Parts: sequence; C-alpha cells; structure tokens
Amino acid sequence: MTNTTIKPRVTSRAEDTRRKIYEAAMQMFREKGFEETTMRDIAAKAGVALGGAYYYYSSKDAIVLAFYREMQETSTPLVGGALAEKKKLKERIRAVLDQRLTLLAPNRKFCAALFRHAPDGADPLSPFSEESRLIRDAAVEQMRVAIEGGDVKIPADLKPRLPYLLWLYQMALIMFWLYDHSPDQERTQRLMEKSLSLLVNLLRISSLPLMKPLRKTALELVEAASG
Repeated sequence: MTNTTIKPRVTSRAEDTRRKIYEAAMQMFREKGFEETTMRDIAAKAGVALGGAYYYYSSKDAIVLAFYREMQETSTPLVGGALAEKKKLKERIRAVLDQRLTLLAPNRKFCAALFRHAPDGADPLSPFSEESRLIRDAAVEQMRVAIEGGDVKIPADLKPRLPYLLWLYQMALIMFWLYDHSPDQERTQRLMEKSLSLLVNLLRISSLPLMKPLRKTALELVEAASG
C-alpha cells in the first residue's frame, strides 16, 4: 500500500533568520524611529551577527522595500474580497482606500517618517522610485480593477490614465492621514467621503461632449508632469 502521508512543510533556517531580522527591524522602526535605528541595532534585536543582518538585507532601505512589498502582497486578496460585492464606483474606490489604510495603521508613525522620502523619485524609498516601480504598478492595478467593475462609464481617452491618477489621489490621502491628529483620524474619513463624491461626479460628467477639450488639456498636463 502506497504511503500517502503528507509531510509538513519545513521552513528553511534561512527563511526563519530573514523573517527574524525583518520583524526585529520593524519593531525597532516603530519604537525607536527609522532614522535613529541602525543595522547594528537590528542585528542585536534579532540575535544575529551584524554581518548576518547585512547578508539578508543590504541596508535599512532594503528592509523598507520588503515592507512595501509585504503590504502590497497582503492587500491584493483583501482588496479582491472587498470589491467582490460592490458595483458602485465610489464604493469600489473606497474599498481600495480603506484596505490600504487598515494595513498601514499599525505602522502609521513609522510610515510618517518614510513619507519624508516621497518627493525625491531618486530616493529608493520614494513611492515614485525605480526600486518601488513593481510595487507601485501593483497598486495602480488595484485601481484599474476597481474602475473596471464600477457603474460609471469612463471615456476611452481617460481610461488608460485614470488608474494612475487614482493612485496619486490615494497617496495624497495617505499623506493627509499620516499627519491627521484628530481622534481616529476622523478628518481623513470626512475628506475621503467628500472628495470621493466629487471625484465620481466629475467622472460621470467627463464623458459629455463638451468635456472633451477639458479632458484633452488635463491629460496633456498629466503627461507633461509624468515625463
């Protein structure tokens, strides 16, 4: 008789060590701050040699990029589930935003420090950098999926650019949320509700013939800004 016993999956020692370093770094970033934490601090917290920490992560930036990737990968099934039962475009975009903020919430203070790197696209930690391009593309794709299943018809000339524009809108909201000191970030929730209503109403009228020249000008501005 064939033995069909399924052996438990064994996590390699290297994977365990990498995860230990990552989790130690995240704890240090939250407690001590990103700028103040050194790779030596992280190695000591993880209980590994400094050279070992550098073997798995070449720098603190590499750890942060791993954090970005984990957040994006974790959000994909959550966003998919949140969109499954929603048809209204406003609700679908809101679902993407809500999932993102929920995931970031435990690291809100740490993320606020990271956002200081955002304006410089040459900085690896910037959401506009080449190093974060694949992560950015995956986030833009979530907005494309939200648009595709919505109840608003998007003009053909606007449709290819809209997911990226909505990602920029998301980044602006995240920045506001990071520095929102109102109880439970109530101001962010109000801003999101009001701005989403305005955004969807503008998209509804964007397909009108009289809006075509305005769309053309707006898209030319986006192209100029994005290089």
